[in-house]
Amino acid sequence: MEVSRIRALRGPNLWSRHTAIEAIVSCSEAECSIAQVRDFEARLRARFPEIGLLQVPGHTEAIAMAHVLEVAALGLQAQAGCPVSFSRTTATQEAGVYQVVFEYVEEAVGRLAFKFAQTLCRAAAEDLPFDLAVALAELRELDEDVRMGPSTASIVEAAVQRGFPYRRLTGGSLVQFGWGSKQRRIQAAETDRSSAIAEAIAQDKELTKRLLDAAGVPVPQGRPVRDADDAWLAMCEIDAPVVVKPLDGNQGKGVTVNIVSRDHLNIAYAAAAAISAEVLVERFIPGSDFRMLVVGNQLVAAARREPPMVIGDGVHSVRELVEQVNSDPRRGDGHATSLTKMRIDTIALARLKVQGYTADAIPDKGKCVVLRNNANLSTGGSATDVTEDVHPALAASAVAAAKMIGLDICGVDVVCDSVLRPMEEQGGGIVEVNAAPGLRMHLQPSYGKGRNVGEAIVASMFAAGENGRIPLVAVAGTNGKTTTVRLIAHILGCQGLRVGMTNSDGVYIQGRRIDSGDCSGPKSARNVLMHPDVDAAVFETARGGVLREGLAFDRCNVAVVTNIGMGDHLGLNYIRTVEDLSVVKRVVVQNVATDGVAVLNAADAMTAGMAAVCPGSVTFFAQDRYHPVMAAHRAQGRRVVYVDGAHIVACENKTEQRIALSRIPITRNGTIGFQIENAMAAIAAVWALNVDWNTIRTGLAGFVNDAQTAPGRFNVFDYRGASVIADYCHKTDAILALIPAIESMAAKRRLVVISGAGDRRDEDIRQQTEMLGDVFDEVILYQDQCQRGREEGEVLALLRQGLVQAGRAKRIDEITGEFLAIDTALSRLKAGDLCLILIDQVDEALAHIAKRIAEAQ
Repeated sequence: MEVSRIRALRGPNLWSRHTAIEAIVSCSEAECSIAQVRDFEARLRARFPEIGLLQVPGHTEAIAMAHVLEVAALGLQAQAGCPVSFSRTTATQEAGVYQVVFEYVEEAVGRLAFKFAQTLCRAAAEDLPFDLAVALAELRELDEDVRMGPSTASIVEAAVQRGFPYRRLTGGSLVQFGWGSKQRRIQAAETDRSSAIAEAIAQDKELTKRLLDAAGVPVPQGRPVRDADDAWLAMCEIDAPVVVKPLDGNQGKGVTVNIVSRDHLNIAYAAAAAISAEVLVERFIPGSDFRMLVVGNQLVAAARREPPMVIGDGVHSVRELVEQVNSDPRRGDGHATSLTKMRIDTIALARLKVQGYTADAIPDKGKCVVLRNNANLSTGGSATDVTEDVHPALAASAVAAAKMIGLDICGVDVVCDSVLRPMEEQGGGIVEVNAAPGLRMHLQPSYGKGRNVGEAIVASMFAAGENGRIPLVAVAGTNGKTTTVRLIAHILGCQGLRVGMTNSDGVYIQGRRIDSGDCSGPKSARNVLMHPDVDAAVFETARGGVLREGLAFDRCNVAVVTNIGMGDHLGLNYIRTVEDLSVVKRVVVQNVATDGVAVLNAADAMTAGMAAVCPGSVTFFAQDRYHPVMAAHRAQGRRVVYVDGAHIVACENKTEQRIALSRIPITRNGTIGFQIENAMAAIAAVWALNVDWNTIRTGLAGFVNDAQTAPGRFNVFDYRGASVIADYCHKTDAILALIPAIESMAAKRRLVVISGAGDRRDEDIRQQTEMLGDVFDEVILYQDQCQRGREEGEVLALLRQGLVQAGRAKRIDEITGEFLAIDTALSRLKAGDLCLILIDQVDEALAHIAKRIAEAQ
């Protein structure tokens, strides 16, 4: 069994809406049925008993090794605790070659699970050992390392519940909610509006105390100290038990409380000094430790924190009791679990010494032994929810403390006897204010009710009803995508929106190109959605990107499918037929929002058939208003766009909007059929986004199909009285659409300059010149700069073969180099002639043509 390719599908894809790993797996003849491998299933189940069913009950088909690989990869993740459920194996047209697909939550975990699944299958086939426990332990450890921590995850889950799209920007906790100009970002319990100055203040414990004191908030007496001797002087000044803490620490690191002796003070000072160069000594306030979570101007959760402790049983030592407590599956080494393991360190040993114990001492039965007095969860403490018990005055003090420091999300640490009374009545105080507070104790307290603090944070970031989304249009199809994308983007720009656009020419933000080349894939789309100056996004969505990585978005407002044609890279990536191609193209339609719209070409049967999988509504377009699909849709009062004489008509129920073709320059007064279809698709798309009809008319009238607005899309030039058309046409269906447009333009003599893309099928390359040779008097062939896997001269030979069947072409030349071919054609032109140049290097070729035209003037 060989794996030739592994891909991560990071968005909705050909197989499902789940993120998934896709692998191409080749099986030998024997591996195409595991029944041919002696005792395979028994060995497999001996090594992985929980693998589950290899075949749906009632089926008797042969089970390929590739399918076992799929089931094992999914099952290993599930046993490691990953919430995955989808998988599939499909045989390709090649014998013994399969596409194996399975869901993942964390990509790295999915890839490792696939690696272990391969090892497992090999072990079962060859009767080799497989250590399931080790594999699952590695998967769990990796999952804990790469998945979001509980604080971040709670906020993300709350955002998803409200319909927000999100994207992790790093392997850590930096997450973007929403798109474009509507986006916001968090990093754990910090937002993009958490003040860096406020966080710096919160880190400085002494400055925090001074500010809180100025605000009238009770705080403990104390001061920074220079060394252990100065710490002793400060303790003597306070003349009471003290707390020693790093001046700029967090998460309770290096904090020791209720210090009553100099020996204990020296140990505490050393622990704090190891965290921070500056150490703070302050009065110890007796009472319970409470954490108040303030979000915005509200107290949203409160918990009483208990320090890490064990209860003696008269049999086991303190160390053994700690090990027993740490065996609780809720306790882990980091922040991924609801509780953290207790540890016996220098602070714990000092606390034990004060109580008269060592780590190996055996406490009496029922004796409570405290390992440290600070109660942070990160140092092994536990929490009890008290949110509903907090006195309003105490809540107001916590909010006042957060506002004084300037934090939008703040953990306020209060020490007092009870939260049922104001702090002032019981001698309590605020001992610390924390930026980026941990949320675990509120989400999953050891005792009491969990609080949805993630929702409170999301609610503070976005107004009610907002979901962070901007209008998003995805355009797919064989021909017309780029022009349709550009026209939609232009009309949205006329609406006053800042538009981000991707297409096969580049990435554009507000009309300025920020990246060049074929940018019709998901990576470019994601870059647009991250851009803060984008109010609406329009994406050309090519089949290659969908197959390679899936979509860049979870759903779109509008999906446009222009048509499905034969010349669209058939034969690549196991897409052999137009039916296969249709399945790929319809992915955008399947992921339309429930309140969104699919804009479909009614005259193309495969495109029209996609209406059945659209979760939203459908608008059909076609030049023929009487087409059966159009007529039926219109009779139901639904939206259609069609041509009526010299107008494009948008109709819903009995309401019509009519736009004269003469007012749509790209149609050349309605003579260019494919541009009429592009205009209809664009009209339907912006109609779906509720763009004002006057704006639509203005946008259509102002869109000029020149080399600047739509480079390589039927750009027409005048060269010494001859018409020169430059087009980036490289598909047979597109050429078929071009021919009527060319024939509608008067010309004494017609020339064409053409090459062929090497990654097309032989018959597609031959068909291009077969069609063009019947329309043009002279044909100039040139070889593309990149042959895309073909041998030198192979494409030119196929193009010549196509011309054998053509009847009109009287002269055929082969030229080396695109620019020389262009110059050769221009040199032959006379006034009244027409020359179609099918360009390869769009920007360079257009610049070359413009240069030659300027020289001729």
